Amino acid sequence: MATKIRLARAGAKKQPFYRVVVADSRSPRDGKFIEKIGTFNPLLDKDNVNRLVLNTERVQYWIGAGATPTERVENILVAASLIKRSAHSQKVLDARIKVSTEAKKKKEAEEAAAKKAEAEAAKAAAEASAE
Repeated sequence: MATKIRLARAGAKKQPFYRVVVADSRSPRDGKFIEKIGTFNPLLDKDNVNRLVLNTERVQYWIGAGATPTERVENILVAASLIKRSAHSQKVLDARIKVSTEAKKKKEAEEAAAKKAEAEAAKAAAEASAE
C-alpha cells in the first residue's frame, strides 16, 4: 500500500485548518486516513508555536516506513528541520527559481529599452524645438 503524508482540510469556509495525516494515496483528500500526526493552521503568524504542531516521532516513523510527503508537507517538514529536501523536489524548486529570475531579467531589460527609447525621443524633441 502506497502511503502519503498529506494535509486534510478542516475548518470553516475561508478559515482553513489542516490536519497532517498519513493516508493511503488512493483515498480522498478529506477521507479515511491511517493516522493523524499533527495540525497546521496557516492563519496564525509564522512565529506562533501553534501554527504547526507535529508528533515528530511518528513523522520519523512513517518516513522510515516509506510514506512519501506531498510537496507542501515536504516544504513544511524541511522548514521544521525534520527532513532534507528530496533531490527531485530540489530540481523542481531550482527550475522554478530559474524561470522566475529569467522572467524578471527579461522584464527589466524591456523596461530599460523602453526607458532608453523614451529618453532618445525626448532628446530628439528637444533638438527639434531648439532649431
